[in-house]
Amino acid sequence: MGRRYTVGRTFVAMLKDRGGNFGMMAALATPLILAAGGVAIDMAGMMTAKNQMQDAADAAALAAASSLVSKDPPTIAKAKEIAAAFLKTQTGGSAVDSPGANDQSGTSSAAKTGLPEASTASQPTIDIIESSNGPTGKAYNVTVLNKQTFQFNALTRLLGKSSIDIETRATAESATESKNALSMYLVLDRSGSMAWKTNTKDTTKTSCPNYTESNWSKYPNLKATSPCYVTKVDALKTAVSDLLKQLKTADPNTLYVRTAAVSYNSAQDTAGNLDWGTAGTSTYVNALVATGGTASGNAFKTAYSRVTATTEDAAHKAKNGQVPTKYIVFMTDGDNNNTSDDTTTLAWCDTARKNNVQVYTVAFMAPDRGKSLLKACATTEANYFQAEEASDLIAAFKAIGEKASAMATRLTK
Repeated sequence: MGRRYTVGRTFVAMLKDRGGNFGMMAALATPLILAAGGVAIDMAGMMTAKNQMQDAADAAALAAASSLVSKDPPTIAKAKEIAAAFLKTQTGGSAVDSPGANDQSGTSSAAKTGLPEASTASQPTIDIIESSNGPTGKAYNVTVLNKQTFQFNALTRLLGKSSIDIETRATAESATESKNALSMYLVLDRSGSMAWKTNTKDTTKTSCPNYTESNWSKYPNLKATSPCYVTKVDALKTAVSDLLKQLKTADPNTLYVRTAAVSYNSAQDTAGNLDWGTAGTSTYVNALVATGGTASGNAFKTAYSRVTATTEDAAHKAKNGQVPTKYIVFMTDGDNNNTSDDTTTLAWCDTARKNNVQVYTVAFMAPDRGKSLLKACATTEANYFQAEEASDLIAAFKAIGEKASAMATRLTK
């Protein structure tokens, strides 16, 4: 009886004794604590791996897209190889080495590739979609899908999962040059004041009759003097030649650009017909001779009517499939002889603006009234140019040419 009492009391005492509970709880919690630490380490590793993978995929996609619009573009199959090789280079080595595997030098392959130790990269997926970009251009969409299996460390595996798949995607777009179809009509002043000299010396001649406003009454019998200065009409020819050269460079096969010109003095001259390329316009402008007064109204009206004719849209549709951008380049060096011509010109400028015709104006050594007319006529303030020297005129026409012949080429990441 006494013995049973002793055993029972001992058992009750053991139940009441809480001294060993901490050890039991610690034993149970330790795996969870270790697993939590492992997860923290692996989370950092996964973020590093994903960032590296994204950078590599971005670079590979852009490399392939760039190659396809280079001077000597590869085939699509070759472009895929370029992307794959670039991806391999970006990761520093083979994309299929097992993590932790060592070569004969004792260095792990993961360390050599730059990937985290606990990762295995798989073969990427590279897709390239080709589409048309205008009548002759091509556009490309390159997608690189980069995959990697991230192996958890031993501590994280205590939670029952050994790995996780990481995936990144990158897209790059590129396109071959696609030129904008355009129709451009030049409205050019060839009045007598265009025979006056500029401040630019003509180094090709030793002397010439240097006409100015003060001696214009002696035309055409003014005595030659030295040095010889470039006339305004010759500066205009140089400026137009530069503009046309830019258009020709942008459209060497005459598939997109149509041009023409009309000159005026006290009346409109015979207008040129819009045609492919720049040759006809160049011939027309180079034949200009400066004489007479100034009346721009009818010439601007003719330019507007020609450039907006339905036949112009039809010509482009048949050859390049585009609706062309319409341009009028209007230049003068003086005032209209009658203010009624200012009114007529401005009315047609407003009509052009309302019908999406881009009007560029150039006031060349012009008086205030001429400048005011051209400022009001320009489609926007940025479309107005004021030239006080021959070099200014050439720069103005060059700027217009650059804007008009701008080619749409895009390469985005």
